[in-house]
Amino acid sequence: MMESMRRFALYGLGLLLASAIALTYATSSRAKTAGPVSHTCSVTDRAFIDGAKTNVDAVDLWGQQYLDGDAAPADVAAEAARAAKIVGATSPTDPSLVQTRTLLMAMFTAYGKAMEQRAKHRDASDHILQAYGLANFAHDVLLKAEPGLARRGCDVLPLL
Repeated sequence: MMESMRRFALYGLGLLLASAIALTYATSSRAKTAGPVSHTCSVTDRAFIDGAKTNVDAVDLWGQQYLDGDAAPADVAAEAARAAKIVGATSPTDPSLVQTRTLLMAMFTAYGKAMEQRAKHRDASDHILQAYGLANFAHDVLLKAEPGLARRGCDVLPLL
């Protein structure tokens, strides 16, 4: 009974933290723009989209290998850290892609922390919840930006 209450509290804390992060990102982005977002589709935007897709797929593959018993949690954590570093080194110019970049870096970091916890045989649920919450926020940002970016020639559908 006590363990289930603790787990419920941890899930609630994870959701609360993810919500606070999302609210921070949403309010800070609104404060910077007075009207509709003006999208761009620069070479660096396209490079970000390609790099982000590659790294999301790589971490997803490593996560699946972990679930299948073919990869150690420490290996998945290392891949997530590499993905955060690679995505962090990109320089998108579109405001929505800049916001997505920040969310993806935080998502990879949270997922890496979860896998580090699993490597230590500890509960990783709060970090997993945070990673999923950040992934959902990134999805929402891209979904909203998709029409404007598509008009400029940037296809974010592979990231959705």
